[in-house]
Amino acid sequence: MTTTTERAPGTVPVLEVRGAVKRFGAVTALAGVDLAVHRGEVLGLLGDNGAGKSTLIKAVTGVHQLDEGEILLDGERVAVTSPTGARNHGIEAVYQDLALFDNLDVATNLYVGQELTKPRGWRGFGWLDRKAMRRDVEERLRTLQVHLPDLKGHVGLMSGGQRQAIAVARAVAFARRVLILDEPTAALGVRETRNVLDVIRRLPEEHGISIILISHNMDHVVQVCDNAVVMRQGRVVGSTRPSPETAQDMVAMIVGATEGAATKGHQQ
Repeated sequence: MTTTTERAPGTVPVLEVRGAVKRFGAVTALAGVDLAVHRGEVLGLLGDNGAGKSTLIKAVTGVHQLDEGEILLDGERVAVTSPTGARNHGIEAVYQDLALFDNLDVATNLYVGQELTKPRGWRGFGWLDRKAMRRDVEERLRTLQVHLPDLKGHVGLMSGGQRQAIAVARAVAFARRVLILDEPTAALGVRETRNVLDVIRRLPEEHGISIILISHNMDHVVQVCDNAVVMRQGRVVGSTRPSPETAQDMVAMIVGATEGAATKGHQQ
């Protein structure tokens, strides 16, 4: 398990959600959710299917707009109205489907929509600088200690762990504040899962990025998360500091056996 970052009293969270409400017709997906993530923290966001986790992160990343509530970055209220806006604020997400182009190589996937070009000086047009993108990708993957056999190969021919590493590397390339990972170890083998967890451990310390980890795997939450928040039926029902001793508390909150009883050691 990671060591919880020490915070001075009154430290401003890098990301804070206050009173988040989101409705889809007659269905209330978020019913007044409060959430805070501090710099360098790995926060587990837990809950059963339908708890509101995906709606919350899609609000943070600009896919959905809140009906009520506010989002603050470093204490300043911001309007996140699109995924591009979220990226401009330094927020990135890796969803379960990874959103990779299987017929393209690694460098093209990392820079899709953010391509490096050679300036030609005519109406802002230019040529793709593939060599520069490939060099940058090599450096980023080296920093993340990710080893791929062929950067020119199609992503669709790579293993699940390699594809996951590419998606994480792409997010890290543009995440200045917060990285959201949605079930990053789903369908991975043991070795690939270990590599992804190692990356999650290193990112806060080496890059200063805060991470929100959505996972149903309590062992992984205990291994890498500093704190955990549990959602149920669109509300936050409790929080705790993950450990082998609190694993059962987290499960109990997820299934509704205990609501709000576990706030053990969670630093605000």
